[in-house]
Formats: sequence, C-alpha cells, structure tokens
Amino acid sequence: MGIYNKYVLPKLIHWVCSGKDMSNQRAKVIPHAHGRVLEIGIGAGLNLPFYNPEKIGFLWGLDPSKQLREIAEKKAVDLPFNVKFIGLSGEEIPLEKNDADTVVVTYTLCTIPDVLKALIEMNRVLKPGGNLIFCEHGIAPDDIILKWQNRMNPIWKRVSGGCNLNRPIPHLIKKSGFKIKHLDMAYMSSFKLASFNYWGTAVSG
Repeated sequence: MGIYNKYVLPKLIHWVCSGKDMSNQRAKVIPHAHGRVLEIGIGAGLNLPFYNPEKIGFLWGLDPSKQLREIAEKKAVDLPFNVKFIGLSGEEIPLEKNDADTVVVTYTLCTIPDVLKALIEMNRVLKPGGNLIFCEHGIAPDDIILKWQNRMNPIWKRVSGGCNLNRPIPHLIKKSGFKIKHLDMAYMSSFKLASFNYWGTAVSG
C-alpha cells in the first residue's frame, strides 16, 4: 500500500463523503434502519449520527479500511447503542444466516470489487423480509453523461480507491435476489459524472 492509498486517500474520501449533498441523502434513508443492523462500508462513521437510537438494538460496522474505522470508533464511543467494528470487505460478512433485521449500504457498492457477491452475502444475513437500505451513485440515465462515465471510469478508479462511476445499482440489487420496494433517483449535484443517486429500500428473498 502506497503513501497515497494509506494516508491521503482515506482523508480525501472522508472529506468528499462529508459533503452537504451526501449528508442530506443519509438523512433520508438511515433513520429507517431498525433492530440488529449491519452497515456495509461504515468507513469513518458518517451515517452514525443519523440512526434513530430508539430503533437500533445493535450495529455491526464492516469496513476494510483501518484508517477510516479508527475515525468511526471514536464517534461510536458515546452512542446509546452498541457498535461492533469488523475489518473485512463486503464480500466477507462473518454473520450467520438471518442474523440482521436491516442492512445499510451507502456510497459503497461503487467500490466493492465483487459487488454481486457482496449483495448476495447481504441477502444471506438478512432475516426473511428484512430490509436493505441503500443510497448509492451509479450509472446515469443520459447518454452523453454515460458515455463520459464509461470513458473516465478506468482513470477514476485508480485515483478514488476503486470507485466505479457506472455501476447499474438497481439491476445489481435485483440480480442478487432482492426485491426493490421503493426507489428514488436524481442528480445530487452539478457534477453529473458522479452524482446520479439511487436510494430506497429492498426486501430480502
């Protein structure tokens, strides 16, 4: 791991993901989480302030980045519910089948290398009828934007820690066995290359 990936990139990701637009999106979806919650890609814990403590019994926070998890651990100290941090990626969820009531994933599906495997794992650990709460950026509906997403994606991935601009988020969620219950879509900023958002809930099969 180079200096950029170890020291610069985690701080850059934290700064970008702390922006107003993303925070507004988190506020729309995170309060719906309930029960035993698994958050995939908890990162620096940017979702933690948005959980409704009256609805949360326990939270697992999974993320492979030690640098980002250390930031999240400090934020979790004063929370009124317990958080257990797990240093693994989304393809490796060390939970039993039907362990979680809710799985939360925000601005993470773009980066997981084997995203379909990770989504299948999320489906496995959810109780029957449990909810996947998601908010992600992905493939744009406009041909000219999509053209530039495809063109820029190889460069973007190299400088952004593996983030993909052009993943078809709803398609991936449905392909992994989930049924989408609610879906909203919109550009979240004028930087259309990376700001077309998909957010909502899906139910486990």
